[in-house]
Amino acid sequence: MAARILVVDDSPMMLKLVRDTLERSGYEVLTATSGKEALNLLDRTQVGLIITDVMMPEMDGYALTQLLRHRPDTSRLPILMLTTQDSLEAKVKGFQAGVDDYLTKPFEPTELQMRVQVLLRRARSAAAPVEEIPGKIIAVFSLRGGAGVSTIATNLAMALAQLWGLPAALVDLALVAGQSALMLNLSLHHTWKDLAEKPTEEIDGEMAMQVLLPHASGVHVLASPPLPHQAELVTAEHVKQVLDLLQRRFHYVVLDLPHDFSETTLAGLDTATDILLVLPPDLGSVRATAAALEAFQALGYAEEQIHLVQNWVFKRPGLPRKEMRPFSNAPFAGCCPTWPTPW
Repeated sequence: MAARILVVDDSPMMLKLVRDTLERSGYEVLTATSGKEALNLLDRTQVGLIITDVMMPEMDGYALTQLLRHRPDTSRLPILMLTTQDSLEAKVKGFQAGVDDYLTKPFEPTELQMRVQVLLRRARSAAAPVEEIPGKIIAVFSLRGGAGVSTIATNLAMALAQLWGLPAALVDLALVAGQSALMLNLSLHHTWKDLAEKPTEEIDGEMAMQVLLPHASGVHVLASPPLPHQAELVTAEHVKQVLDLLQRRFHYVVLDLPHDFSETTLAGLDTATDILLVLPPDLGSVRATAAALEAFQALGYAEEQIHLVQNWVFKRPGLPRKEMRPFSNAPFAGCCPTWPTPW
């Protein structure tokens, strides 16, 4: 059965152009000339996708999108904004209102058809039953800045995805200026902010999956918010809820953690099945690692959960491994030399 699409625009000519383009692809198309008319129509029928203009009388496309996102029956419908406004500010405003994609007029018919196809395929995939799996959560952590935590977390997620041919999730919990999405050259279309604006009881697996940024490697990234003050919206309850949902859908969930013991960091560590404690071979890092291990013991984390990973992040000589052994009985899980090591 062909998908039913609702097109909202106050221009009869544009309605005809969009309708004709979509009907040639086999879609059933409904039209409305205002936001109010669209809402009334949605009270009587179901659609699979909505395309809306921005500039319309009484209610613009931003306001319509916001209303749709607050209605239970349309909160997760894919929405494409089709408008003449092509400024970055207008696009950002559209995404903040809740649209899934943005296309400017005049449009190429083929591009509109492809964007609609992608949005509908994504919606079908999100709605499909998901087989829950007992995934592992691997936290990468250090109390010392510059230890290479983000690099190791990103490389680990990519390696797991490519080694086993299974999607892996990379969750950026360095909520202030995190770098996970940047390291994979992903645009911040969706971030933790999208989830933090929702009460935890409203966040389900489908919603969590929709905010992940897919990468060609098979890694799906939950990015940190684009602005530092938005990090305050993310609570420990958000972190616990989202990680529980992702663990059921991914064989591996890798956490890129900040260099602190904040509530959100502790929420991530509490869920971890394994903790990789990153240790560059310098005295400051040894002291920070010893402090972290003492904190882990106080928190009741099992010794078998914790694995030391030595990361050689500088050219100068560092402490030999034998000189770092006395401060901890934790085993070294491996070495990630950025520069050649002396042994």
